[in-house]
Amino acid sequence: MAAKKHTVLEMKNICKSFSGIQVLEQVNFEVYENEIVALMGGNGAGKSTLMKILNGVYRSDSGEICLDGETIAIDGVLDARSHGIAMIYQEFSLISTLTVAQNIFLTREPRNKLGLVDNELCIQKSQEILNTLGIDINPKAKVEDLSVGCRQIVEIAKALSTNVRILVMDEPTSALTEHETDILFGIIRRLVKTGISVIFISHRLKEIYQLCDRITVLRDGKIVLDDACTNIEMNQVIQYIVGSDMNKKFEWIPRTYPIDQPPVLEVANLKYKNRVKDISFALHPSEILGIAGLMGSGRSETLLSIFGLLKPDAGEILVDGKPCVIRTPSDAIAKGIALVPESRRVQGLVVEHSVKENVIITILDRIKKGILLSEKEANRRVKDQISLLNIKTDGIHKKVRLLSGGNQQKVVISKWLANQSRILMLDEPTVGVDIGAKTEIIHIIRQLADEGHSILIVSSELNELLAIADRILIFKDGLVINEMMRKEITSEEVLQHAIQGYQ
Repeated sequence: MAAKKHTVLEMKNICKSFSGIQVLEQVNFEVYENEIVALMGGNGAGKSTLMKILNGVYRSDSGEICLDGETIAIDGVLDARSHGIAMIYQEFSLISTLTVAQNIFLTREPRNKLGLVDNELCIQKSQEILNTLGIDINPKAKVEDLSVGCRQIVEIAKALSTNVRILVMDEPTSALTEHETDILFGIIRRLVKTGISVIFISHRLKEIYQLCDRITVLRDGKIVLDDACTNIEMNQVIQYIVGSDMNKKFEWIPRTYPIDQPPVLEVANLKYKNRVKDISFALHPSEILGIAGLMGSGRSETLLSIFGLLKPDAGEILVDGKPCVIRTPSDAIAKGIALVPESRRVQGLVVEHSVKENVIITILDRIKKGILLSEKEANRRVKDQISLLNIKTDGIHKKVRLLSGGNQQKVVISKWLANQSRILMLDEPTVGVDIGAKTEIIHIIRQLADEGHSILIVSSELNELLAIADRILIFKDGLVINEMMRKEITSEEVLQHAIQGYQ
């Protein structure tokens, strides 16, 4: 009879809601000693919220957290660290201009008898930690000079410097090469042998089966699967992630569009660092072209390159069949190209400004009366957009930060419609909005395509992508590995299989 595993962590009956929307409902999650447990689920399933509660970023509405059988209260990230819990986010928390050693012991620097920072001791301790990882990284090197893989290892070293027992890793391989991933997995396995337990968040099933002992799947804020990797096949995991009712949330309405007409946008052999290796595709008039793929597949980087926010290393962009040089967003806008970015509050809006100020920001030169802004014309155009997109606001002067997520997203879209952009690139357009707003945004996108706009949409919400796209490109490791007509895709499970890279 196998010995019972020691439970290091228990999260019992965890509930959390935001603005009345239930994100986690009676979640029970546990981690055993010396194990690597995969935490999986679709976009919006509740994975990040659950881990942020564990890491002290959020407080749960109800439920309890136990370490070694004792209930604890976690009051902030520093308190989580004091309990031996650390989380490495997808976006690194390192300061690029500081050295490796300075980053590892940032705010916790060893000091000498005079109370001054002891740089030599800091370097020595950092070297000892790096040695335990079996990695040759110079603690005196600046982080900005390191590869992405090495930065990931510095994040691990930073966590180890706090005597971590439970290490949470959020999509740690999304920007790594295959070789860097192999090195990372070797480090994780060594950590587990020393008594550290790892919670591994990833969408990459092949990596999960390569590394992890157990899989826990969240869907709609509830645990729907918790089993050893050896007890369940990939196909079954996909079914748990997708859920039998997911395809019923949004209905696909077949569309007709002039696919025989010349493309309005063509991308040929686009390359950007190691993230976009060789991307080519065409977007037709009135078409909704979806892009699916795992994090790190090059989806967002492709859109940012087309819009002039990234400078490609190679490749060609054609609009209406003519090659064009896009060095800045202004060049893209002049060609009728618009981008609704993934992070609307950071990149798409000035949240402290009004709805009016955000909508007219792209058309200021068109609504002037002499050298001054025509308030009458500006107000008319903003009101037209509010009516067109059904933006729920008390008035055109309301600050954008006071709107709901769905209405904020509509404001981002409206500023490009006011600019009469023909080609709309949407990066995760429904992220962070409720089901009602998602349905409304999907309807708006369909309507825009029917009116003659060409849409390029990146989404991790596969059921939404299937509800809206006419054609879907599958990105993987900076390449287009598959192209699928929507009518050929019978279920979300089929699309998930294509994204994972196997049929």
